[in-house]
Amino acid sequence: MPGPVFAVTVVKGYENKNAGLYIALGHGIIEFPLMLLIFFGFASFFTSGLMRFLVGLVGGVMLIYMGVGMLRLKLKNFNGKEKVYHNSLVAGALTTAANPYFFLWWATIGFTLIVNATIFGIKGFIIFMVAHWLCDLSWYMLISLSIFKSKRILNMKKGKWILNLCALTLILFGLWFILSTIT
Repeated sequence: MPGPVFAVTVVKGYENKNAGLYIALGHGIIEFPLMLLIFFGFASFFTSGLMRFLVGLVGGVMLIYMGVGMLRLKLKNFNGKEKVYHNSLVAGALTTAANPYFFLWWATIGFTLIVNATIFGIKGFIIFMVAHWLCDLSWYMLISLSIFKSKRILNMKKGKWILNLCALTLILFGLWFILSTIT
């Protein structure tokens, strides 16, 4: 689903064809413990009003901060002389943790998937966890590799446009998360 992790994958993929691997690892750092918590019965914790408020507010601020940081990058970032913002592992973890809808998805749809997987016992749950993460890995690797390979057709102007679009996407998601938290 397009969102903060996707936006940062596009930006990081421009500088490193393997960015998707590290973003998926960062995403997994947040996602695996969350799946385990849900497995052990903590799904309702992630749908509580206080948790949604805190994640929405803090996550929204973090996404806005990351987006503004991307907007401040100079054009020379697109000729490989500088790295874009955080490393990919940190960016994957931060954009995952900053997304309140990620937690809500896992507490609802993800919860149902986990329950269905546990019909086959702990092995079913483990297979589900690994298969789900491998899908994330494949997707983020495909995105980062595609963006990296597209450098041949992207000039500095187009690259800066893509960076700004992704930065604005993060800012808009951040604002949306904050507004949906306080309304």
